Amino acid sequence: MACKRVPTMFQAIPIRRKSYQCFQCPYTTRKASTFNGMTELSEDVDPTSSMQTPGPSEEHIKRFNPIARTKRRKRQLPPSRYQFRPPRYYRGPLHPHQPPLPSDPASRLFKPGPFSLTRLEQTYHSTLAPDLLTLMYTHHPPGTLPRPSPPRLRGWDGSSPYHKNRPLRGPRGTPVLRLLRRPITFRNIPRLEKIVVHSFVDEAGSERERIQVAGMVMQAITNARAKVYNAKKSIADFNLREGHPCAVGVELRGEDMYDFLAKVVEVVMPRVKDYRGVKGTSGDSSGNLSFAFTPAVVGAFPEVEVNYDAYPPKMIPPIDVTVCTTATNDKDARLLLSSMGIPFYGKHIN
Repeated sequence: MACKRVPTMFQAIPIRRKSYQCFQCPYTTRKASTFNGMTELSEDVDPTSSMQTPGPSEEHIKRFNPIARTKRRKRQLPPSRYQFRPPRYYRGPLHPHQPPLPSDPASRLFKPGPFSLTRLEQTYHSTLAPDLLTLMYTHHPPGTLPRPSPPRLRGWDGSSPYHKNRPLRGPRGTPVLRLLRRPITFRNIPRLEKIVVHSFVDEAGSERERIQVAGMVMQAITNARAKVYNAKKSIADFNLREGHPCAVGVELRGEDMYDFLAKVVEVVMPRVKDYRGVKGTSGDSSGNLSFAFTPAVVGAFPEVEVNYDAYPPKMIPPIDVTVCTTATNDKDARLLLSSMGIPFYGKHIN
């Protein structure tokens, strides 16, 4: 590469000029002069370089037409391997055409992301998940056989064909058998699955504006568009008419779920005066816990508080929050939410 000449202002200084001439290489200096619009290169430039190569002629420029050349080509381009589209329906593990993994961009189930990682999610993967595994893990030495689990259903005793596969006794409290608790390993540590935020607007039958306000509040605090639910039956006590809107709800997953829970734990709950927490009896015995906020607490959300004048205070609705986890009982789900900062009080029912 050719070196640049020393500027004129530095050439006027004798010391600088002398030092420059000492270190100047005669073979790296490009000397060019312009005469009648033509540039004359010095002898140091290689005559076979691209600087001496003439440009394309006018005839060559006129003949250059890549579109016409493509149309004249008879042979089609080879199909790309990225044009494969998996079958729409899964046809079993023995079918020769197997769909790609959901992480493959060619899969129909592929979802790009996540593009960011929330602080609560980072804390769960780095700190909470190892701690939960330590608290719930039960070590079985190699070679030990697991204890036989007691039968949950009736067998065939010959007395009646209706006894087989029936429960040994009626379930207590609910008509559904509780889920079995699997041994906790690093593969099935309890984690958050989704959060359902629901709000029943009891006066929506007489005032349609309340549904709109509830939807605006729900969208502001959850960062997701609320879904409007219509009444299936007409109930006079609840002022419901069949087919009329009566509630709004949002289902949160992924980043929005962690953002909403972190906001509830770090901002909303500490601002409630004399807040005791969530009842220990809340839960469906399958790892799903619920709690509610009054309209005054909903107004403490930062998105509602900053624009509190935009919402009529009498129309701000209460909300019900249901946290769905992958735990199979309320004890593990309560331990997971307690580690994330949600307080519980009262008698705990597992």
